[in-house]
Amino acid sequence: MRIVNSFAEGFRIALRALKINKIRSTLTALCIIIGITMVTIVDAVTTGMDISFEKSMAMMGQNVVYVQKWPWGMGGEYKWWEYRNRKEMKLEYVDQIREYSRYANTVTASTNRNTSIRYQEKSAEGVGLSGTTANYLEIQGLNISQGRMFVEQEVRSGSNVAVIGHTLMESLFEFETPLGKQIRVGGQKFTVVGVLEKQGKFLGLEDTDNRIIIPISAYGQIYGLRYGLQIGVQFPNQEAFKEGEYELEGIMRRIRQLDATEDNDFALNKPEAFKQQLEGMKAGIYTVGFILSGLSLLIGGIGVMNIMFVSVRERTKEIGIRKAVGAKAWEILTQFLLEAIAICLLGGIIGVALAGGLTVLINQAFVAVMNVSVVILAFSICTMVGVIFGFIPAYRAAKSDPIESLRFE
Repeated sequence: MRIVNSFAEGFRIALRALKINKIRSTLTALCIIIGITMVTIVDAVTTGMDISFEKSMAMMGQNVVYVQKWPWGMGGEYKWWEYRNRKEMKLEYVDQIREYSRYANTVTASTNRNTSIRYQEKSAEGVGLSGTTANYLEIQGLNISQGRMFVEQEVRSGSNVAVIGHTLMESLFEFETPLGKQIRVGGQKFTVVGVLEKQGKFLGLEDTDNRIIIPISAYGQIYGLRYGLQIGVQFPNQEAFKEGEYELEGIMRRIRQLDATEDNDFALNKPEAFKQQLEGMKAGIYTVGFILSGLSLLIGGIGVMNIMFVSVRERTKEIGIRKAVGAKAWEILTQFLLEAIAICLLGGIIGVALAGGLTVLINQAFVAVMNVSVVILAFSICTMVGVIFGFIPAYRAAKSDPIESLRFE
């Protein structure tokens, strides 16, 4: 019972000391605030990146390989001067891959650019335009929320039909129903036949709902298909994906009529490669964030130790009186440790609150998600810093001579 009462009394004395020295306590906790804010923000950003990555990879399809002229840049030396001389992809490759492949279950073609879309007096700028085959949604993991996707017959005939994203629908139609309405793409009229389900941002940056999909043949009539064509090849499962990737390389070499000694003049790009780049980015964020956080907490801890030495000195007589009336050494130790922990927890509370506000702001421009575990971690760190850096001053107070302490002026 005495232990509980001693802890409660020590805690009350610690809070009273903080209340008396509000400004000093807050300034002492400043580096703790900075350190905890940074730890929390780093975790929030990396957690947000993980969540966004999973969603973004789903947008690119599962077990998919994209055959393109240009490889995706994933670090290391990017030999653009070699890649630019490669031949472009051709639409006829789609049928050839379908014919030769034993593993692929879906083969599509698409090409992309940014453009402006008009509807009556309204206009949307910077819209992602995709010219695709009719089975494009199958490998992209996309669904239709209103209307339908265009069909193979419309692709073959070059029909001017379009499927639009959620953001584009809101920009052009607001309270109107888009289905059946005519919009202008590249100066030509297209009829809206479908609206895609809302997808969100790709890796927290690009709005994937600000888009429009039209038949690749109609795209070719406006812009041509000489440049930028990519072929998407999807496999039914992970096992087929592993075998199919090697098979696809052989098929493309056969189509391009490459000799055994010649290097590939095409790229096989996989969405999974983004994961390596993401891990590298996260490692960089963690390293920089935790080094700066560690320095802030170290400086903050030294500040706490310094202020606790001052506090012990100022209250030397109080320590002597408490010891004279029967307080044990461990009770004095506990009192000053609790005071050090309280200063650090004050910094932790302010730091987590600041991090919460910054997380909301960061999430508007990038991705950041704060979770309960990092809040618990933050307060655990604060407690640990308080114990480590408050122990020596508290131990000194606990071991002080009561007679000498009573004589102190």
